[in-house]
Amino acid sequence: MLVAGDAIARYGFGNGHPFGLDRQACFLRELRARGLAERIVRGAPRIAADAELAAFHTPAYLDFVRRRSATGEGFLDGGDTPAFRGVYEAAASVVGATLTAAEALVEGRCRRAFVPIAGLHHAARDRAAGFCVFNDCGVAIEILRERHGLRRIAYVDIDAHHGDGVYYAFVADESVYVADIHEDGRHLYPGTGAREETGRGAAAGTKLNLPLPPGADDRAFAAAWDEVEAFLDRFPSDFILFQCGADGLAGDPLTHLGFTEAAHAHAARRLGAIADAQGHGRVLGMGGGGYDRSNLARAWCAVVDAFVAGDEWADPL
Repeated sequence: MLVAGDAIARYGFGNGHPFGLDRQACFLRELRARGLAERIVRGAPRIAADAELAAFHTPAYLDFVRRRSATGEGFLDGGDTPAFRGVYEAAASVVGATLTAAEALVEGRCRRAFVPIAGLHHAARDRAAGFCVFNDCGVAIEILRERHGLRRIAYVDIDAHHGDGVYYAFVADESVYVADIHEDGRHLYPGTGAREETGRGAAAGTKLNLPLPPGADDRAFAAAWDEVEAFLDRFPSDFILFQCGADGLAGDPLTHLGFTEAAHAHAARRLGAIADAQGHGRVLGMGGGGYDRSNLARAWCAVVDAFVAGDEWADPL
């Protein structure tokens, strides 16, 4: 299932901001050009309810975003994430799109799902950060547990930026398994995600951070991915969330990695196989970052192609 539409296309920032309003359209054009659009079921975004947002975010923070959304003035963080009129509703639609996809997976209406404008992994429970207003990943984890009774959630993140908003929100939660491949934080925002960060307290060892040096290519990704698979084997889950940001591809204007879309295809195909082997088959892909539009379109289409083709898809790595 693909969950896309005008509601989530409104989540973006103007005036030359890297996270522009054209990102979904670039992906959908490529999807149609590859003939993939005719092979997938479509789902429509919805606006997440306030109670759903509050499953992850604090009431004070939600009130703050509402006020800035009404005026459209200022920033929601230190300067990366500008407010605009209607930002609350646009960000809530991203969360609602992710929840729509998650619900379809839990109810057995599909085995894989993808939401292009999603995976806003920097937002914390009480603040915006790094272009991310509401953390749809975090809300989905909480809703999957509270509403659907799932006990073990795996979160896999291959965005070039460390998924700090998810990692720190669940750093002491032993039932959320985080595996994150990203550019070394000594060279890139948000500066976190060292290999030594493996969880705290009872959750020690349930988190895997794999920082890569600038210039790391598909070969380096494949080596790191082997560690992800071994980690997921140790911690079988009931549901896999996959943040597949495209900013790790060579030429992204904000990052310094050297992947091709083959990395994304490989990860998507293998996560499907892992989910099937673990007995639930559920993988929810979320587009995440990616600021070169051609890279973004190719990487996200590679994920959708792998989801559609399943085990018959040829492994490029």
